[in-house]
Amino acid sequence: MQEGNRPNLTSAEIACLWTSFMNDSMSNCILAFFLEHADDKEILPVIQSAYNLTVAHLEKMTVIFKEEDIPVPTGFTNEDVNLNAPRLYTDLFMLTYINHMTKVGLLAYGGFISMSARKDIRTYYIEGLEETARLFDISSDIAISKGIFVRAPYIAYPKSKDYIDSKKYLSGFSLFSKKRPLNTIEISHLYMNIQTNLMGSKLALSFAQISPRENIQKWMLRGSEISQKHIQIFSKTLLDNHIQPPISSDACITDSTTSPFSDKLTLFHMSLLSAAGSGNYATAAAASQRSDLILNYERLSLEIAQYAKDGADIVISNGWLEQPPGTLDKEQLIRKKDC
Repeated sequence: MQEGNRPNLTSAEIACLWTSFMNDSMSNCILAFFLEHADDKEILPVIQSAYNLTVAHLEKMTVIFKEEDIPVPTGFTNEDVNLNAPRLYTDLFMLTYINHMTKVGLLAYGGFISMSARKDIRTYYIEGLEETARLFDISSDIAISKGIFVRAPYIAYPKSKDYIDSKKYLSGFSLFSKKRPLNTIEISHLYMNIQTNLMGSKLALSFAQISPRENIQKWMLRGSEISQKHIQIFSKTLLDNHIQPPISSDACITDSTTSPFSDKLTLFHMSLLSAAGSGNYATAAAASQRSDLILNYERLSLEIAQYAKDGADIVISNGWLEQPPGTLDKEQLIRKKDC
């Protein structure tokens, strides 16, 4: 038990802190590389702010781990980034990346807050949520000013309220009639999942370009192809409803093949995006009311899960997978005692 009346960390709080440390240490490496190459005077301060947040977060979490006498995770260090490598991304892509990752962070911090009981841990994550929200706000403003912020589609305002009066509303399959039009909730999730897959596809392509290992190159290219496939499925659904899907610029990755990041880091990053994508699909399936959309999200989630599993196999075979804190194996302890 800790000093005074402060209770020990719960398993959920340890899990949150460990996950946060891994994510922040990865982001720290990527943002440090961005800082070495960014030129845009409006974008550079955003990168610096994001980098400063990762440094502050890592310092705070290190203090907590040491106070609780819990080993500080290794995460990702200077050995996982080569700051002298040539530029790999354009400034506009760096801004888009930060804006996208703040969205991932907002969802993560909300979950971490809800899983935390101890006051100091809740305070830490509430502050992190506020910091991430401010970073999202600033990066969004600059992205809008530069014309690269992708807005969701506009629709005509509804003129009246209505109620669903037929079970046909839930059906996405019919041989004798057209599918009903998408509602705004379904449109928003389709649009968001196209955007996240666009980012995942670009990152996977860039990671394949810089990796010296053939098996990792193939795995990354497969990830980019999966993202492109999912984009096409979601885009077709929007186009069938006369809605233009989001389009991103191809001017984001340079032709450099010198790796600024370790394969350990890039594999972890793609695994993080895969987990976030699976969560997004689950949320979208739960929110959608047309059955064809739900089935699409469910079957595509299985494809992501298999892809992530194959990536984990590569990580484990190379000894790169850091084990999260866990409970003791009581049966093994008993056997040792008997010996």
